[in-house]
Amino acid sequence: MINCIIVDDEPLAASLLENHISKIDNLRLAGKAQNAMQAYTILQNQTVDLMFLDIQMPHLNGIDFLKSLPQKPKTIFTTAYREFAIEGFELEAVDYLLKPITFERFFKSVERILRTSSKYREEFILIKTEGMHRKLFLSQIAYFESQGNDIKIVLVTQESFISKSTITELEKTLSGKGFVRIHRSFIINSDFVTAFSSSDVLVGRKQIPVGRSYKKEFDAFLFSVSRNKLL
Repeated sequence: MINCIIVDDEPLAASLLENHISKIDNLRLAGKAQNAMQAYTILQNQTVDLMFLDIQMPHLNGIDFLKSLPQKPKTIFTTAYREFAIEGFELEAVDYLLKPITFERFFKSVERILRTSSKYREEFILIKTEGMHRKLFLSQIAYFESQGNDIKIVLVTQESFISKSTITELEKTLSGKGFVRIHRSFIINSDFVTAFSSSDVLVGRKQIPVGRSYKKEFDAFLFSVSRNKLL
């Protein structure tokens, strides 16, 4: 059972969401709020797994409210405005639903949560490439390669993208997420290592050298592999 709340100052929009929720057995409506302050009170007093959050509300908008929360429930933004979509995804929102919200679109969004369970949210990064913001799931990324002032992101499908970033920034972002930096120009996804030696790693079909100054990180990776019998 997934406990959810509706945060929306429009009574008709909130009633429509409540009706949608009532049709799904695995969802339980734990409360409704007309503004951020009411929502905060509910979050303080109840366990909330999922929040349907409007953006344009009095006093404090939905985006600023979500930013202010130290512990964020999974959030689906519900709004009549398209222009907040990028900022919504940067906050790792599960989805961004445009009003009026049909049950078909609502169910498609909620089904992703039901499928992955209330304890798991697939992590992603948002990159800017070719004039667009692109959402890439970490589980799809094989490795990152530094190319001057750019980063090349290579997926397991061999598809690749170029984005403005530094490998040092990425290393901080990816810390503790299964990625390891083994060279000044490479960060790899440990899930896709198929072979290794003392000086090289094979990620899919890509052979990547292990930098001398990154030997410590590489040795820690080898220990993890050996302990968990991943290879």
